[in-house]
Amino acid sequence: MNSPALDLLARTVRDVPDFPKPGILFKDIMPILADPPAFRASIDLFAEAISPLRVDKIVGIDARGFLFGAALAYKLGLGFIPVRKKGKLPGKTEAVAYTLEYGESTVEMLSDALREGEKVVLIDDLLATGGTAAAAIKLIEKLGGQPLAALFLIELEFLHGRQLLGDVPVTALLKY
Repeated sequence: MNSPALDLLARTVRDVPDFPKPGILFKDIMPILADPPAFRASIDLFAEAISPLRVDKIVGIDARGFLFGAALAYKLGLGFIPVRKKGKLPGKTEAVAYTLEYGESTVEMLSDALREGEKVVLIDDLLATGGTAAAAIKLIEKLGGQPLAALFLIELEFLHGRQLLGDVPVTALLKY
């Protein structure tokens, strides 16, 4: 899937060596957010990727998934639902815990964020090991939603994160 829009995104991502620790080549998406044509291109490509689907809600993962998810929801005239780290949402929540490389974490959604059977697309900036996205999908299902697709700006293929997402179709605009 080559296109001028994808080329623009690939050129705009910044490589930051040795961040957050030595030996890691960090893919910084912040320049995309700062560049209006690149940000617009990312949202347009996400919208195109899910255009055949009948989607009710966009669910974005804390924190950069909020940026892409809210813009995509606005473009498509859909509601946006945040998946947050534990303790960040007011009111009654549902939670799913998942394993990290060195420990455990938990994500939450408001208990009334989805209605039974709502069709949902999950979005985040990066798919690495897949733990957070898999937990978010479990949370969507726990609340009665149907995850139709998972969208990512970048996928680090060598980490095999999409394997944790089960049957949910994955679209990543850029793959490394």
